[in-house]
Amino acid sequence: MTQQHEQLATLQEIRSIMDRSSRFISLSGLSGVFAGLCALASAGVVKWYLYIRSIRYSDLYSLQLELETAVFLAMVATLVLTGAVGTAFCFTFQNAQKIKQPIWNSHGKRLLMNLCIPLAFGALFCLVLIYHGILYLVAPAMLIFYGLALINSSKYTYRDIRYLGLCEVGLGLVSCFFIGWGLLSRATGFAVLHIVYGTLMYYKYERA
Repeated sequence: MTQQHEQLATLQEIRSIMDRSSRFISLSGLSGVFAGLCALASAGVVKWYLYIRSIRYSDLYSLQLELETAVFLAMVATLVLTGAVGTAFCFTFQNAQKIKQPIWNSHGKRLLMNLCIPLAFGALFCLVLIYHGILYLVAPAMLIFYGLALINSSKYTYRDIRYLGLCEVGLGLVSCFFIGWGLLSRATGFAVLHIVYGTLMYYKYERA
């Protein structure tokens, strides 16, 4: 019986080694947490801006949106993206050094490629929606294509990321029917889900 247990443990160890060698495992859960915090902060800033300017959220769907408001929203989005990408790189780099895995290996390249392709098409689709004036579907489309990107890239990293992708897609589909809750749905998808996912990933894979 003991010999069978040893053989089973050996097989599990071999499987674990093979799985680690075929996946990008340097992705840090803390990067997800900080990306979520950045998104949450941006949602708060946008909410505050709309409040002091007496702008209703539905007014953001208007093509007659003031240039100042459009520029402000674009600046907030740019800062959030920069902060999220920057913190993701820093924490992932630290994690890669900790587990002695190169951050720019073949698995990392495949992960990035499979993540970027759906995101690129999603960005183009959002531009099409903006061109036709269907602004109220931009936020749901962002969530859906982001979720599809996570699902598509999950085969090259931790499988858990697939569940985050499914939640993003599901939230995006639901938000298609509740247009007035666009800001809340984006805050939930890009902030709350990232914080929950990142925390779970950190305690599952990184916390010593």
